[in-house]
Amino acid sequence: MSEALLSVRDLSVAFRTRGGTLRAVEGVSFGVVKGEILGIVGESGSGKSVTALALLGLLDAAAHVTSGRVVFGGQDLLLLGQAALNGLRGAELSIVFQNPRAALNPIRAVGAQIADVIARHDPGPAAAIRARMLDALRQMRIADPEHRAAALPHELSGGLCQRIGIAMALACSPRLLIADEPTTGLDVTTQAAVMDLLRDTVRRRGMGAVLITHDLALASAYCDRIVVMHAGQVVEDAPVASLFARPRHPYTAALLGGMPSRAESIDALVPVPGSPPDLRRADLPPCRFSERCGRRQPLCATPGLRLGEQAPGHRVACRLPL
Repeated sequence: MSEALLSVRDLSVAFRTRGGTLRAVEGVSFGVVKGEILGIVGESGSGKSVTALALLGLLDAAAHVTSGRVVFGGQDLLLLGQAALNGLRGAELSIVFQNPRAALNPIRAVGAQIADVIARHDPGPAAAIRARMLDALRQMRIADPEHRAAALPHELSGGLCQRIGIAMALACSPRLLIADEPTTGLDVTTQAAVMDLLRDTVRRRGMGAVLITHDLALASAYCDRIVVMHAGQVVEDAPVASLFARPRHPYTAALLGGMPSRAESIDALVPVPGSPPDLRRADLPPCRFSERCGRRQPLCATPGLRLGEQAPGHRVACRLPL
């Protein structure tokens, strides 16, 4: 059995809005083990990024965690104070943000920003920190690291900025990496190069990783297991092979039906019907996909819907699984 790194149980997050309380994440549960890349997929607004920010204590002031546990290294991250979280972030837990250039300080050299992270968590002589910074760049296969280290973010391409962000996230050898849409805005060739780097680094170091993406094809190529989210809920959690061979939730099946790689022609592509519900509603159904689902029955309105195992390692939250 691989070593468990992260355990998320019944995590719920709400936002205060002018239109009322928005229940962005509800009862989310999953785990990550050592050496595993877990993909979290779903439409925009499904709660993927909110879940990641909640794990790291990075939610904005309008959001609050209403329930749940996030256990990492024997500690519940939701119970830690800011100082303790600051000590973990960047050292034990790191994140790669989806907009690489915006995540970097625009007026500070990128090498200095990586060095700042190293000095914060593992201080030492300036020469040693610089050597580690340059090594972090080399590990991301960045040519001429001495020259690149002196550059400002706007002087680098999106792909290079993303590699800088990954180098920064990995500089202190964290045990768990969260990559939030790490290929946004990158061309296909650069996407593949960035994802190859992430995968190879996770495997080589024996880390765990969470890849957040709306791209099922990307998740299938690089992840070991996939968690599917819809409107703030986990609807399916399965190994990649099992999920693609036989999706058990109607929403997952609908997502797969919209993948160009699985369709014989453009005409064969089928969009997911309808739209996600307004998460400010007081009358949200137990299954938030039910109002979009062609298999809906009165049973679907029964309270108490939970993830249940349909096959070894394959869990689904559906009253009428496929």
